[in-house]
Formats: sequence, structure tokens, C-alpha cells
Amino acid sequence: QVQLVESGGGLVRPGGSLTLSCLASGDTFKNLWMYWLRQAPGKRLDWIAGINENGGDIYYHDAVKGRFTISRDNAKNTLYVQMSDLNPEDTALYYCAQDEDGWGRGPGTQVTVSS
Repeated sequence: QVQLVESGGGLVRPGGSLTLSCLASGDTFKNLWMYWLRQAPGKRLDWIAGINENGGDIYYHDAVKGRFTISRDNAKNTLYVQMSDLNPEDTALYYCAQDEDGWGRGPGTQVTVSS
């Protein structure tokens, strides 16, 4: 089983940008669809973006479309999400995972958007 570790979170002002990374262990990462999800305080875990094995098929939740960009580097076993024009509603614990429900997700990285 692939083990995932997210990083790159932090405190950012409204309108700011941040890039999160997700490092995967093992040699199966390149064969997997991968997803970013987030969970805001008191809310459910929601998927926000998905990418296929070679990065040629990508989709986004409407809440982040046009502001977030998912990508991957299979040579580095790493998944990314570039986030721009952040607002307080983007404050959440962000996870990478192997499916839209969050299966196999890592411990998460906290993103806080506040002035």
C-alpha cells in the first residue's frame, strides 16, 4: 500500500497563494489516480481535485475550479496542488488520497487563510 505524506500548508492572507505537496512511498504511485481532499472545521471531508496516472485527465470541484491546479511528477513520486486567490473558506486540513472518499490519505497539512 502506498503511504502518503502531505506538506506545504501554513497561514496565508486572503488573496494569497500556496502550493501543497504529497510524497508517496513505493513504486506504484505512477499507476494510480490521485486526489486532493480537504476538511474544514466541523464539516465533512470533500474531494477537490483528481488527476489520472499520467496527468492527462484532470477535474476539479466547482469550489476551486479556476483557482487550484493539480499536477504530479511521477519521477519524484509527488502530487501537487497550486492554490491561488485563497479565501477564508479555503481554510481546512488538506489531504492527498487514492480515491475521492479519502482512502489511504496521509495525516494532512493545515491551510489557514486569515488576515
